[in-house]
Amino acid sequence: MLRLAAQTLRHRTGGFLATFAALAAGVAVLMTCALLVESGWRHQGDPHRYGAAVAVVADRDLTVDGPTVLGETERTTVLLPERGSVPGKVAGDLADVPGVDRAVGDRRLVVTTTAAPGLPTTGHGWSSTALAPYRLVSGRPPRSDGEIAVDARLAGPTRLGPGATTEVVTGGVSRTYEVSGVVGTGGTASGRAALFFTDAHAAALDPHPGRYDAVGVLTAPDADRDAVLAEVRRIADAAGATAYTGDDRGIAAEPESAAARSLALGAGAAFAGYAAAIVGFVVAGTVGLSVRHRRRDLALLRAVAATPGQVRSMLLAEVGLLGLLAGVVGVPAGLLATRQVRDALVSRGFLPDDFTVRGGVLSAAAVVVTVAVVALLSAWIAALRVSRIRPTEALGEAAVEPATGGRARLVCGLACVAGAFSLTVLTGATDGQTALGAAMGMLYLFVLGVALLAPWINQGAARLLGPVLRTVWGDSGYLAAANLRANARGAVAVLTALVLSVGLGGTVWFLQDNLERQTVAQSREGVLAQYALTSGTGLPASAAAEARRVPGVAAATGVRRTSVVVPDRLEPQTVPAQGIDPLGADRTLDLRVRSGSLDALREGTVAVSTVRADAAGWRLGDKARLWLGDGTPVTLRVVALYERGWGFGDVTLHRRTLDGHTVTGLDDRVLIRTAPDSGAEGALAELARRYPGGQVTDTARLTGELAEDVAVSGWLNKMLVTVLVGYAVLAAANTLVMAALARTRELSLLRLVGVTRGQAKRMVHAEQAGLLGVALLIGAAIAAVTLTTIVRAVTGATVPHVPATGWTALLGGTTALALLATVVPVTHILRTAPVEGMGVRE
Repeated sequence: MLRLAAQTLRHRTGGFLATFAALAAGVAVLMTCALLVESGWRHQGDPHRYGAAVAVVADRDLTVDGPTVLGETERTTVLLPERGSVPGKVAGDLADVPGVDRAVGDRRLVVTTTAAPGLPTTGHGWSSTALAPYRLVSGRPPRSDGEIAVDARLAGPTRLGPGATTEVVTGGVSRTYEVSGVVGTGGTASGRAALFFTDAHAAALDPHPGRYDAVGVLTAPDADRDAVLAEVRRIADAAGATAYTGDDRGIAAEPESAAARSLALGAGAAFAGYAAAIVGFVVAGTVGLSVRHRRRDLALLRAVAATPGQVRSMLLAEVGLLGLLAGVVGVPAGLLATRQVRDALVSRGFLPDDFTVRGGVLSAAAVVVTVAVVALLSAWIAALRVSRIRPTEALGEAAVEPATGGRARLVCGLACVAGAFSLTVLTGATDGQTALGAAMGMLYLFVLGVALLAPWINQGAARLLGPVLRTVWGDSGYLAAANLRANARGAVAVLTALVLSVGLGGTVWFLQDNLERQTVAQSREGVLAQYALTSGTGLPASAAAEARRVPGVAAATGVRRTSVVVPDRLEPQTVPAQGIDPLGADRTLDLRVRSGSLDALREGTVAVSTVRADAAGWRLGDKARLWLGDGTPVTLRVVALYERGWGFGDVTLHRRTLDGHTVTGLDDRVLIRTAPDSGAEGALAELARRYPGGQVTDTARLTGELAEDVAVSGWLNKMLVTVLVGYAVLAAANTLVMAALARTRELSLLRLVGVTRGQAKRMVHAEQAGLLGVALLIGAAIAAVTLTTIVRAVTGATVPHVPATGWTALLGGTTALALLATVVPVTHILRTAPVEGMGVRE
């Protein structure tokens, strides 16, 4: 059968190319998603910072107990947005473990040097040099608060050496230090540069008193490593932390690596699921259509004594060969695309520079097998009807399009549509990623329901559109309506591909537009202050008080941006939050409070957006349990509910609630409102010069910067959606070309019985207009229902924003491509002489 299948493919280049294109493109798309997941799974960061430690105890994630299902408690682990810390006593407990030589606490301070402001740098206590280990290259260790040692990566480009001085900004304050020495690891190290204070000075500068960022464990030469690690893990568990060993030490050293890993895994897995569903629809439709177009050939084989098993084996062998060829082309294309995606993600700050594309063997095997299984299953299903008919009925069966479908197909289709509508309830009852997942499930159930019900949809549309087609196209319209009714099942793949293109594009693309629009609009309308004091290195809490003392300033509010973890009905969510000083906040911010008051905001209280409160089940006066960005659990009383969560974060806390629980302990900005004609601009500029990198800007500029940040954040979703929608649209065009080329004998027969070339062309145009109109109408309806439901759940807006240029481009582009994919091949067919066309194989 392999030999026969290979010969068949050689003589059927049209169907071969169409199916091959769908399979190869599907492999490339899935390969990109899968390789992104595999690279994220393999990414561990650079463990050089803790190269000498056998284990590192740190707190980098939070595990939250969820609902109990069938007696099992669901647990969800989320990455801590503010990088947790461990109590100082852990270092003492670890040092007492038999076999441990030293347990060194490491402080990780956010610092900026004026000598190299663009070089990412962290500050540490001198004792932590033993963890790398660092060795003195020149000079000596720091001995006073005014001295630092720098590593070779910082000393090299700045020419800092023993005796030199430099400005170091940390905690919002700039200080002058003398370089006492230069250290190195004895090899090539990547990651951030480092500088070292004395241990006492590092502890004084640390915004987390009494705690360490991590504790490294150094063992004695004769220690029982396994016993030591077991005891270290026990102590770490008791402290609510994790013991990182081996390559995992890189995650403890560079928490950004954990964020990059989470992003790659999350984005790759999420879009792999979407891509798999789309590829499944496309491949199944293309392969099934290819088999149905060969009914005459397959019927002839049955008439000359081929058994059903032989016919099915031949078809499976054909698709298997195509799958292998598609893998040969699609896997390298996916590798190349993944590298391009990686470079784009790094350039936009989504991933660190050291993130590399790794692996490929597992991804390639999984993707090729997945696509091949879908293709083989589709070929098997499509071949069942033709291979099961009796030889005496084979040729007669080949001349008649199969019926609309059986009862099982109708019931399954109706069940999918009912399931899609039921998911609207789940989407409306949740928010965030849960709502998005439910909405995408709703979208695919709708599309699957349309695919199953397509024969009945096509027949019903043909009957309804018959009078319209006859009125517009005359006799050609009559023939078109008859063709649509007779070919109701043959147009299933075309209808499904078009509906998927419009439904997916109209849902996901416009959803991102709505999120961006809500965020920017709420921020612009909610900021009442005219000015903002900002600094790239952060502002101390005293900056707001200093601003209030400036003559002409009516109110000043310090704002500290962070994220918190809140419970949800299904799983915890990490949401944006802010800490503010509520003194005068009503004159600088308008969060559109719907109940309660920000005046009641104190330590131990919280204000929550209405969308988040509904999702978590909180009401005014309730006790809200959540986790701060470093994983600290808190229970706060809800004192206000507000609407503008997208512009200002879902959770608003008193700034003192966040003290000691953020990485820097600094404010991001101070919002300042001045009295009319106060002339305070000069005094505010003078105030800004007191802080390193400080400046006073118009708040309208902040909104513009926010719009840019939101657009960058949405770029990843839009890029991947563009790929998926583009694949669906091109697959629709591919399907239309296949369907058009398969009509050579039909159009030739019509011309032999007297239909002119113009009438045949108008008939095809009428068919496509009817089919395309139905597809666009259904796709737009699905997109409208899905988009409205999820926008209402996520943003609270009743009516989604759909820009005119967006829907015009989507519908117009799909229409133009669909018509082009039909007109060009049909025009080519009609140039063939009718007698010659009748001799062409199906």
